[in-house]
Amino acid sequence: MKNHLSIHLPTWLQKFEDSIKYPLIDIEDRMSLVIKLSSLNILEQTGGPFGAAVFEIDSGLLISVGVNLVVKSGYSLAHAEMVALALSQERLGTYDLGKSEFPQHELVTSCEPCAMCFGSIPWSGVSRVICGARDEDARAIGFDEGPKLKDWASALESRGITVITDVKRQEACNVLNRYKENGGKLYNSRQDQ
Repeated sequence: MKNHLSIHLPTWLQKFEDSIKYPLIDIEDRMSLVIKLSSLNILEQTGGPFGAAVFEIDSGLLISVGVNLVVKSGYSLAHAEMVALALSQERLGTYDLGKSEFPQHELVTSCEPCAMCFGSIPWSGVSRVICGARDEDARAIGFDEGPKLKDWASALESRGITVITDVKRQEACNVLNRYKENGGKLYNSRQDQ
């Protein structure tokens, strides 16, 4: 029996992260980065059409990037948001990205969070979430986003987490649609493939 959990990141991911020019002040630039991640994840055949990153809000400093690794890793929890949050927590040495001694952090994601990723946001300590495509866009190509609150953004805002949606939505949707058109695997639980 193994006593550890490991998710292997694609080899191209570190090169991509190293190539980023700082600072990324505009939220549109940050969204372009995660959309590029989602597109590269398809191109490199390392996972699904989703990308995410954690940034310091004010400085634009990139803390971590993540891509969807569900099929490659064999773990249903390996969504882009979960990977990005876990890597940022590892790099900063804490599960709480909202510690008072830290600058404020945000999660930027190419698609609105699914039910699982939505649940992880308040516990991560991020104070802002920025989304590209909508939940309905992911569902439209066949992904099951789970039973999430209809007014999920207000639920996060009631906890002091700002939510900004539809940033570069069309560009993010283009990646989702390209994934489906190219026969990308839709990995929903209990779904015949």
